[in-house]
Amino acid sequence: MALSKILPASQEQYAGARNLIINGAFECWQRSVSVSSQTGSGYKTADRWRVNASGGTYNQSRQTVPLGDSVVGDFKYFLRHQVTTGDNFTGIQQRIEDVQSVAEGTVTLSFYAKGTNPNAGSIAIGTNQYFGTGGSPSTNVEVQDAATFTVTSSWQRFNFQLTVASISGKTLGTNGDSYFQIQFTQAGGDASTDAWTLDITGVQLEVGEATPFEHRSYGDELRRCQRYYQRAVHEHRGIGVGYQTTAHNYIVQMRASPTKTFSGGSFSNINGSAEQDITEITINSVGGFGHRFQYYANASTWYVLLRSAEYDAEL
Repeated sequence: MALSKILPASQEQYAGARNLIINGAFECWQRSVSVSSQTGSGYKTADRWRVNASGGTYNQSRQTVPLGDSVVGDFKYFLRHQVTTGDNFTGIQQRIEDVQSVAEGTVTLSFYAKGTNPNAGSIAIGTNQYFGTGGSPSTNVEVQDAATFTVTSSWQRFNFQLTVASISGKTLGTNGDSYFQIQFTQAGGDASTDAWTLDITGVQLEVGEATPFEHRSYGDELRRCQRYYQRAVHEHRGIGVGYQTTAHNYIVQMRASPTKTFSGGSFSNINGSAEQDITEITINSVGGFGHRFQYYANASTWYVLLRSAEYDAEL
């Protein structure tokens, strides 16, 4: 059921931490600001926002809110999720770490949206309590169509009260990867291939009734995102011939030992050509990592190695 009541800021339940959604204002885009003709599920553009492709094809892009917009002027960006070939359950999701983070009872989901609707005439909101992997976890509790909403070409603010089931008596997996999921998708009963588009920003999930959107600083929001995914450029300097082991800490401690992907390897020196042999070594699987370098150069040569790196610990 849609709500219209907005509580004043003085009644916020958790000052500084009301919103359980990370990057609800779509400010952080470490991976990319756009992708096109995608058919696979996963994290593609805006941090913490996962795509469930489910047989569909889609484009995603960062869009800028015009200055002074009368409805969403408090926001800088919005996500445009453009489904070019539809299918049921295709859409976007956010997984909130630890299924226990969203307590049983009533929560409110609020957001701003516009766009065009799937064939069924509305977009579905779903939830999923996922108890993780490892050991003998309980079966997930999914509500595929907890609510629906209809978008138009103009921005609207939507508020929905959702019911979170009790987890009393449930069993968590042993791998520490449980989550509570919110999703915006084509409805389960709508298998149409028609195109549709969701423009969305200001997504907030909170206990109780809807309150004004919690604007956090860009630095704060980025650090929250970096618990799950980090991009970095590493610079290493050396002289002469030999081995060097260099330890690094992640920008923030990650949720779990991440998958590491390195690219580039731009290598330069002052006095001519040089080669390098790079082997990764593990120093700390969650808090840091290291490399071993073998340099080939004359003893008077200084040189610099630059490498791009991605560290992925997404749920």
